[in-house]
Amino acid sequence: MEKAYFITGTDTNVGKTWATLALMHYVKQQGKTVIGMKPVAAGCELQDGQLKNDDALLLQTHASMPVAYELINPYAYLHPVSPHIAGIHNPVNVDRVGDALHILQSLTDIVLVEGVGGWYAPINDQQAVSDLAQALALPVIIVVAIRLGCINHARLTYQAIHASGLPCAGWLANCTDPDMLNREENIATITRLLDTPLLGVLPYQEAMDVDFLAGQIVLG
Repeated sequence: MEKAYFITGTDTNVGKTWATLALMHYVKQQGKTVIGMKPVAAGCELQDGQLKNDDALLLQTHASMPVAYELINPYAYLHPVSPHIAGIHNPVNVDRVGDALHILQSLTDIVLVEGVGGWYAPINDQQAVSDLAQALALPVIIVVAIRLGCINHARLTYQAIHASGLPCAGWLANCTDPDMLNREENIATITRLLDTPLLGVLPYQEAMDVDFLAGQIVLG
């Protein structure tokens, strides 16, 4: 198990946060401490004079120790739109994110860094999520939403990560569609086509049972 991972998704709303929480609890079950980080979050609310994001707050709550919110989520934007639009007056600086990551790494055994949107989602006028991952130089875990189109999305995302030169540590099948036809066959096809291990299948849940989800993961 590495000291940190970058969690990306095949698109937005694929369940990256649930997957990250499941990974966090898996790490805890292995007897290690863990912090989840969401460097960029768009769609925040003002709480106690500070913009905060629900997903980032979940990561903060499930961390192994108390951590300041601004370390977990250095860039919190009000409107739920692409970060390069939401953050036009406060664009993401990848060096600042790296500084926050280094602080978190000094506090815990493992840090899980959740990206925003998909691999090529822009985070500022010149850089995308892929650039952030490369700047942080972390192995990548892909969250694949198992729904119609997932095979194509999984292959494109894996190929893009491979082309970036970053190692892909594996992928998680997140069953977001309860009515998905041939779910198992789709997962088997992606497993065969990607040259990276399947780390777990997260079944569809109406309400999150994070410890159950953690039990579905095996991270080498």
